[in-house]
Amino acid sequence: MTRVDTAEAVSEHVSLRRWLAVVAVAVGTFLVVTAEQLPVGLLTSIGGDLRVSEGTAGLMVTVPGLVASAGALLVPVAIGRLDRRSVLLGLIGLMVVANLLSFAAPNFPLLLASRFLVGISIGGFWALAAGIAVRLVPSGHVPRATSIAFGGATAANVLGVPAGTLIGGLTDWRVAFLILSGLGLLALAALFLLLPGIPATGSIRLRALLALFGDPFVRGATIATFLLVGGHTAAYTFVSPILQDVSGVDENLVGPFLLVFGAAGVAGTFLAGTAAGRSVRATIAAVTVLLTAVLALFPLLGTVAVSGVALLILWGLAFGGVPVTVQMWILKAAPDHAEAATALNTVVFNLAIALGALFGGFVVNGASTTAVLWFGAALTVLTFAAMWRTRRP
Repeated sequence: MTRVDTAEAVSEHVSLRRWLAVVAVAVGTFLVVTAEQLPVGLLTSIGGDLRVSEGTAGLMVTVPGLVASAGALLVPVAIGRLDRRSVLLGLIGLMVVANLLSFAAPNFPLLLASRFLVGISIGGFWALAAGIAVRLVPSGHVPRATSIAFGGATAANVLGVPAGTLIGGLTDWRVAFLILSGLGLLALAALFLLLPGIPATGSIRLRALLALFGDPFVRGATIATFLLVGGHTAAYTFVSPILQDVSGVDENLVGPFLLVFGAAGVAGTFLAGTAAGRSVRATIAAVTVLLTAVLALFPLLGTVAVSGVALLILWGLAFGGVPVTVQMWILKAAPDHAEAATALNTVVFNLAIALGALFGGFVVNGASTTAVLWFGAALTVLTFAAMWRTRRP
């Protein structure tokens, strides 16, 4: 096993082993974020089996989201100067154990406890993954490495739920958790074999982490993250009834269309990563315009299946560019504090998921699925205010 060191960082050549290590980190990110979202498509079957309401079963998504926010803040502080390779291995191992507990849980309280552990794994792994991926390659390859690392998170957000729903529907909801554990073991083996030693560049203190938010450019990046992710999540949580009620899509076709959405999201990640390598602010602006336009126009133009699916593809393309562009923004905002800034942004990302879904639910219950699309658009368009306040002289 080698270590990440300055000598290799000077060279622009990147070995195949290093790129495979970046891919292994992306796979790990895909799995931990999938673990967070997996119950979304299984709430009805889990609730019926464990005799709880669907509303109560929804805590399986809320709990890990909130714990992940706290974990992204606290794990980087708690690990001090531990080698980051060892920490990632431990967090993936925790995810494997947590999903095994979910598979075997005889009742809902124990299942919820396992979801608490999933939240720790998500927050810690995601907070460290992007910073580690970019340390594996020299500066000229950072945009591509960031795109790959966040491609895993994007793929999980848009592919994990349909895949888990399909597995649960064909077999049993417990089998979906078991398969995710098995995939986690494979990822653990890949990370063990491919990742070099990654020494800490320094320990992170909670006070310093919070003080980083005082930097106007870091703050602007985290606010943009909250608005874009929160606006997207508020609407996307209800994408199934949106497609059915607004566009008239048959319920049996929602799953396949979400897979198309996912493919567009992955493409958007790599397109935005390449563009952000040239201009982060221009890419953020383009992503914001496209995402806001899709959400705002969906109730007006997406009233038939063909136009609804076309807008869904553009939605996936737009949101696919969000994680990678905001991450590259925050890395540029705090180049000397990449790990701390990434942790802070991960806190906000997961908090936006939890609160976006929560307030989106309030809008749907109080108004309609059409209203939640406009609510999401109102949040995303405010990103321009964050960009304006953090413009450089």
